[in-house]
Amino acid sequence: MDIRQVFCAFLFRRDLRLQDNTGLNLALESCQAVVPLLVLDPRQLLHNEYKSDFAIAFFINSIVELNEELKTLGGELNLIEGIAEDVIPSLPVNAIFFNQDYTPFAKIRDEKLMERCKSRGIQVNVTEDYTLMPKEFFLRKGRPYHTFSRFYAEAMGISIRKPVGTKGGKFSKSKLGTSTRILSKYVVGEKPIVRGGRREAMGLLERARTLNVDKREFPAEEATTMLSAHIKFGTVSIREAYYNVPEPIRRQLFWRDFFTLIAYYNPRVFGEAFKQEYNCIKWENDWKKFKAWTEGRTGFPLVDAGMRQLNAVGYMHNRVRMVAASVLVKLLHIDWRIGEKYFATKLVDYDPAVNNGNWQWVASTGTDYMFRLYNPWLQQRKFDPDAEYIKKWVTELRGVSKEKILDLERKEVNGYRRPIVEYRGAAEEARRMYFRSLTDCGGNSKSVS
Repeated sequence: MDIRQVFCAFLFRRDLRLQDNTGLNLALESCQAVVPLLVLDPRQLLHNEYKSDFAIAFFINSIVELNEELKTLGGELNLIEGIAEDVIPSLPVNAIFFNQDYTPFAKIRDEKLMERCKSRGIQVNVTEDYTLMPKEFFLRKGRPYHTFSRFYAEAMGISIRKPVGTKGGKFSKSKLGTSTRILSKYVVGEKPIVRGGRREAMGLLERARTLNVDKREFPAEEATTMLSAHIKFGTVSIREAYYNVPEPIRRQLFWRDFFTLIAYYNPRVFGEAFKQEYNCIKWENDWKKFKAWTEGRTGFPLVDAGMRQLNAVGYMHNRVRMVAASVLVKLLHIDWRIGEKYFATKLVDYDPAVNNGNWQWVASTGTDYMFRLYNPWLQQRKFDPDAEYIKKWVTELRGVSKEKILDLERKEVNGYRRPIVEYRGAAEEARRMYFRSLTDCGGNSKSVS
């Protein structure tokens, strides 16, 4: 089939931009005209227990701005409500283009979509766009990498292709769906810390070039790129991010690749430990303690500040995310999957594979073989020594000196509660829990020594 003479469509998903969009560029190069499509799937936007209203708000803003840009080029975004693998094959198109996604949900959806399209004579063209490294790179001698260090060392020897603009081509004005007015039914009241859309992303990319990366671990400092949601929804490409962020931050983009491809080749990580010997941990799952954690009332000031920030704006500094997760799992002894789900429902930058990878890393159930435990008091002293971040989000402590805030482990101040658990005793019990799991499931006890 000479698809230059047929009716083509490009399906936007986690790539809400026109620039450096691999699948879109292929469609524009290959077809006489391209119809821009986006499916509003109720399984993701409505009937989804992992749904984040902050992320949906970002998503909607990004769609509206994408449509505005398409209109300047003679096109318009066609929005279709329904199950993607049901509605797309019924469209009057001869070829469909889209970029590959890697989650278990996406794999099942796309397999059905491709099968049904092909049965109706619709040509399907799938490209890789979301990661720096192609998925085949992740296979080391036929098996996926299991450690980041080996993956990263070999990835450093691979050249990352440069971003490109929108290739020449034509957008079709054909109407296959409805306009962006339909988005009003999905609008939520939440206002995330970052706004969706390409314009905002470009401003953040420009800012990223001059960041003081030496301060990026300090939550009170404005030294992070704030690009995570834009990368998740593809208002910037991963390659644009790579070539605009400072060198020390590029490593984090490879962590994103690593977690994405771990999940692709090991879909069981959504629901169980990567290191299966830790599936036997007997979690306490005290719901009063979990509720205190979600509300930012644990008595650990850095954690409480982070949780209150998350609840208010859908974002938490990465350092604080790790400490908050560590406290939930290693001190409150609550199953990491419960925390993983809570973060999913709040984060504006929620990415299933990255969220899962980070939680398993902190929980010591993932690819890393170290029993890792963050002392919230030491983390507070090191990364928020003047308690600026804490005072911003924990209002009870705004009039309290930093010295007293550092001493909250021993006494209550200004109505702010003492810690709901004692650090040393809870930490030792966590080690015993993990050791017992190794005894029950089999494993190397040295990993928790």
